[in-house]
Amino acid sequence: MTDALRAELLDVALQAARRAGALLLEGRPADLGVAATKTSPIDVVTEMDLAAEKLITGYLAERRPGDGLLGEEGTSAPGTTGVRWVIDPIDGTVNYLYERQDWAVSVAAELDGHPVVGVVAAPARGEVYHAALGQGARRDGHPVRCRPGPSLDQALIATGFNYVETTRAEQAAIVRELLPRVRDIRRSGSAALDLCDVACGRADGYYERGTHPWDWAAGELIAREAGALTGGREPGSRPDSALTLAAAPQLYGVLRETLLSLGA
Repeated sequence: MTDALRAELLDVALQAARRAGALLLEGRPADLGVAATKTSPIDVVTEMDLAAEKLITGYLAERRPGDGLLGEEGTSAPGTTGVRWVIDPIDGTVNYLYERQDWAVSVAAELDGHPVVGVVAAPARGEVYHAALGQGARRDGHPVRCRPGPSLDQALIATGFNYVETTRAEQAAIVRELLPRVRDIRRSGSAALDLCDVACGRADGYYERGTHPWDWAAGELIAREAGALTGGREPGSRPDSALTLAAAPQLYGVLRETLLSLGA
């Protein structure tokens, strides 16, 4: 990848995420309701999810018309350039619905299947995180690094819960076993922000089952560029629906082995 292409993709991702974030923050109707549901009655989509995805895909089509697309709300298109955009117009839709602050716009670019640019815009927090492959991670333009890994019993661990009842029950059982072994557990409701929190030291580690590429595509790159290790259930694998994991290097191995021993 050339420096020029990397710079172009980062600029496009930043512009798309910021424009969608402005729409979501300023254009949220007072009577916002649920437009549809997905995996369960509590896995919701709002009209603003759809509007933000339409804005992002329209902007990407204008700036990069030959690229592929994968979006949470149904956008999928092959491309001819080797670049594919993976987007989540609102990661943390339930938070957005309830006017909580932990929601984000996630925009990532892959080149030949490998993540090269990631942007997570959190308008309600007033923050934008971004990373480009090999260039480190930043929050509002300032470099960030993950915390030095503590021992497991001193680690603050972020996680999330699936919207399918049976999976949620299994995840609750894992948390019950994990909680006595760590400093504490946090659940923000946004995988993208949990990964960014690992990147900037607001959490020591993060794990979750049942995520999708649009949940972690941008945040995982940001965490890695901030010095964290990331992966899935199998050694050396990327995050997947079975397990998404990120942690400081000194913590990663023991956290992963603990989670696997608990059935996570």
